[in-house]
Amino acid sequence: MLLGKYHIVIFKEGTGGSRNLRMRGWFGFFVFVLVATLVACNAWLLRAWFHAAMLEENLANAERQIDEQRRGLVNLVERLDAAGQDLQRIQRFDAKLRLMMNMEKDPADVGDDRIAAFSRSYLPLHRQELAVRKMQEYLARLSAAARLEEVRQQDLLRALREKRDSLVSVPSIWPAVGFISSTFGRRASPLGGMGTDFHKGLDISNRVGTPVVAPAEGTVTLTAPDGAYGNSIEINHGNGIKTKYAHLQRWIVQPGQWVKRGQVIGYVGMSGRTTGPHLHYEVHLHGVPVNPMRYILE
Repeated sequence: MLLGKYHIVIFKEGTGGSRNLRMRGWFGFFVFVLVATLVACNAWLLRAWFHAAMLEENLANAERQIDEQRRGLVNLVERLDAAGQDLQRIQRFDAKLRLMMNMEKDPADVGDDRIAAFSRSYLPLHRQELAVRKMQEYLARLSAAARLEEVRQQDLLRALREKRDSLVSVPSIWPAVGFISSTFGRRASPLGGMGTDFHKGLDISNRVGTPVVAPAEGTVTLTAPDGAYGNSIEINHGNGIKTKYAHLQRWIVQPGQWVKRGQVIGYVGMSGRTTGPHLHYEVHLHGVPVNPMRYILE
């Protein structure tokens, strides 16, 4: 019955005309199914579109959160790296003080390279969970190093109290303002040629007339021209430590005079054998030249 033949008459209002349509039932059923299918497909597509839009929004939010977390991790890494560098600077300062008091080895041998290297080990990482694990390990090392340094500082504080009087004779400040043009140790000859020589001190370059100060208290033992050194000053600080200042323009102290740390003793010049205005500064320990940097507290 449903799939039988149908005769449909369509009347047009006002004209009296009509139109006849003849069709079989299966065709109407087919049209009905087609329309229903199209409606269902449109409904499913609309639902899928809303779902995709929601997923896209969630993905955008997740990417923003990940980006914020990544920036937070990078900022934390920078702060941790700065803390590690601060700790290393404190350790070097501590080691230099201990060396000055004959309590420990050279500062160059002190420190934990693993602490300073954290940022270099972090940069290649691409997985955040691995970065977090590395930061946790780094924080553990940093915490252990800080506790150790706290104990060492207590020992140093007691030693400083016991040796307070001897520290005033340690040449711990820069004798002049300027830049280091030659360091302590072997170097190429500054006067040309293929040879090398051993430089017994530091060359601090600056313009002629720059003040030169005593880096520690002591007794002036020499103020005189000294061959290639030119106008020179020598100071005995006690405890086997002596300092020498060469190539001066002039001196303003006399042998036997007691000077204090920071007191002006002369001025930078170009006297003696030199290629330009600078102060040649030496530190001798029991008659042996040593690197002045081991005593200077930067």
